[in-house]
Amino acid sequence: MLAAKTVSEFKKSGYFVIPGVIDAVLNRRLGAFVGGLANGGAGSRRLLDEAWCAHLAGALRGNGKMNSLLPRNAVAMQCTLFDKLPTKNWLVALHQDLSIPVKQRVESPECSGWSEKEGQLYVQPPISVLEQLVAVRVHIDDCPAESGALRVVPHSHLEGRVDPSQAEALRQRHGEAVVPVPQGGALVMRPLLLHASSKATSLGPRRVLHFVFGPPSLPLELEWRWAV
Repeated sequence: MLAAKTVSEFKKSGYFVIPGVIDAVLNRRLGAFVGGLANGGAGSRRLLDEAWCAHLAGALRGNGKMNSLLPRNAVAMQCTLFDKLPTKNWLVALHQDLSIPVKQRVESPECSGWSEKEGQLYVQPPISVLEQLVAVRVHIDDCPAESGALRVVPHSHLEGRVDPSQAEALRQRHGEAVVPVPQGGALVMRPLLLHASSKATSLGPRRVLHFVFGPPSLPLELEWRWAV
């Protein structure tokens, strides 16, 4: 169980690094599972269909170092693999994560940005939903700055949904932090936190399993595509 001071700091800053979330044996197994994925792109968004991934989601939810940072009765509703290599290298501009995977479209003025990714339906839900979400980025490899570690704008999640034209002004106001994460560790963060990443300059891999946890149910007759 994390100290109350740490939980309070997470609520303010919007992120926290927890080392040693998975041990060396499990880390090797995860590396083997990820290596067996037939995907020629940067990653996959549908990993919760895999039994090993659903099992890991349950283990994360029950982890005493982390569960005080997750929503009450949290469910894992998404897991994405980000596999950054010298041959699959990219940068990500400053942004918030605003879309969630759902089962079907609903007609509501509070829902916007409907899209399809890897055959799955996504939507931008009301801000009240986004404010409850917590992402857990499990690092299979060491991720120093030169491996394309995330750069975050502390406290920016408290600004709600940020107009992209205002993102740079918030970075100037709050500053930017590079967040290295050790192998087997996890970066826990609010998806509304403004974040970016640079291209990797090192030759090693940077494989990250990006879980998102949310409340067990949604408003407006929306339903999670996955709820593990």
